[in-house]
Amino acid sequence: MNIILATTNDHKREEFSRILQGHTILLPSDIGLVFDFEENAETFTENALGKAMDLARRAPKGYAVLADDSGLCVDALQGAPGVRTARYGMEVFGRLLEAQERNAYLLENLKSYTTDQERSAHFVCALALVIQPYKVYTICESVDGHITKEPYGKGGFGYDPVFHVDEAGETMAALGNEKKDLYSHRGRATRLLKTLLGDE
Repeated sequence: MNIILATTNDHKREEFSRILQGHTILLPSDIGLVFDFEENAETFTENALGKAMDLARRAPKGYAVLADDSGLCVDALQGAPGVRTARYGMEVFGRLLEAQERNAYLLENLKSYTTDQERSAHFVCALALVIQPYKVYTICESVDGHITKEPYGKGGFGYDPVFHVDEAGETMAALGNEKKDLYSHRGRATRLLKTLLGDE
């Protein structure tokens, strides 16, 4: 299939392309579309579905649309940043923070929590695939871990340097692409999507 991602994030295109081999993964800009969607729903799945349906209404015939909404949920912060993961800290700083700034703000907010158990967290990924107006799939997956006390690892993006994947024994940023695809929330959700599509 030709699949348009409902995002402008090229890092996400790289991850989806690695797992969804055999399909052509495009960004809206590749086919001349401008995509900007306000994610204001209360759940990851609602945001993903909203993005997918919005872009699908404007996509050329014959293209499927895939959207994801993913984020970090920290137990000690009552599930924050959650669906506001990309906008974390905006209320305090009055602007969208760079990834390193968001990570530093998160670590500052958790400084009174000292054990791995107290710093438990989850990466969540919701996917919505629109193949036709009445052929829509949604999936939600997660990976468990905890927030480190300082960033570690040179790979990945976003909160990857401060999220320690318990099962892998490393931060998401310290995992190579192959291991990240195996353990990550996005990797798990996308493999389920492959099963639904009959690719596995």
